[in-house]
Amino acid sequence: MTTLTWAAEAPETTLPLLRAVAAADGRPELGDDLPGGFRGGEHLTADLDGTPVAYAHLDTAGDAFGRQVVELFVHPDHRRRGIGTAIARAVLDRAAPGARFWSHGDHPGAAAIAAGLGLAKVRELLVMRRALGAGDLPEPAWPEGVTARTFEPGRDEDAVIAVNKAAFDWHPEQGALTVTDLVATEGEPWFDPAGFFLAVDARDRVLGFHWTKVHPDGEGEVYVVGVDPAAQGGGLGKALTLVGLHHLEAAGRPSVLLYVESDNHPAVAVYTRLGFARSAADVQWA
Repeated sequence: MTTLTWAAEAPETTLPLLRAVAAADGRPELGDDLPGGFRGGEHLTADLDGTPVAYAHLDTAGDAFGRQVVELFVHPDHRRRGIGTAIARAVLDRAAPGARFWSHGDHPGAAAIAAGLGLAKVRELLVMRRALGAGDLPEPAWPEGVTARTFEPGRDEDAVIAVNKAAFDWHPEQGALTVTDLVATEGEPWFDPAGFFLAVDARDRVLGFHWTKVHPDGEGEVYVVGVDPAAQGGGLGKALTLVGLHHLEAAGRPSVLLYVESDNHPAVAVYTRLGFARSAADVQWA
C-alpha cells in the first residue's frame, strides 16, 4: 500500500532516494546534503509498505513571478507503477493554480505523467556544451573604455545585483536574486571569485558580469552572464563569455556547459557561434 505524507521538512530518507535517482538519471546534482532549492516549502513523500519510493518538493514561495515550482522524483526501482502520477496529482491538489513541474532532461516518464494529467510544456531550458583545450577560443574584444576585473566579495555585491535585476527582469529564477542570496552563495564550496568576472567602465562602474562555476566532476559552467541593458549591443556579452571560457580552459577544465532558454534566440545564436551545441533540455510542465 502506498502512503503519501506531507511534511514541513524533508525526511532523512530523502537524500538516499535522490542518490538512487541521480545514479539512474544523472540528476539531480547532489553534494553532502539536499540541494539548497529543496529547503523550505513543503515536502511530500510516498512510502510503499514502509519503503520510500518517491519524493516531491513544493516551493510555495514560487519563482520571480510567484508561480509555485515542483521537483518530483520516483525511485528507479518503483517506476511505471502509477506512483509518479499519484504523487503528482497530490501535489496538484495542494499547490496553487499554475504550479510548474520540472522535468530535468525532459524525461519521457515525466512527459507521460504530464500528458495523463493534462499538463502542457510551458518552458524549455536548453543545456549546451562544448569541449575546451583545443585552443580555438577567440580573444575577447572589449568595447572602448571597458576593461575586465574579478569580483571582490564585500565590495561588488550591490552593483552586481543591480545589473542582474536589470538584465533578468524577465527571468523566473535569476531575476529574483538578492544581495543576501549572493552573499550566501559566497559561502558555498564551489564559489571562486577568481572565476567571477566584471566588465567595468573608466569609473569602475559595473556594466556586466560573467560568473563561472566548476562542478564536482571538473566540468566548467557558464553559470550566469548578465549585461546592463544600457550597455548592450556592443559585443559586451560575447566578450564576457569569452573571458570566462579562457579562464576555465586555462584551469584545465575539459568541457563547459551552460543553460539558456530555448526561445532566447539571440543568446542561443551567440553560443552556437562560440562552438556550443545542444546536449539536453530541462522542461517545465503546467
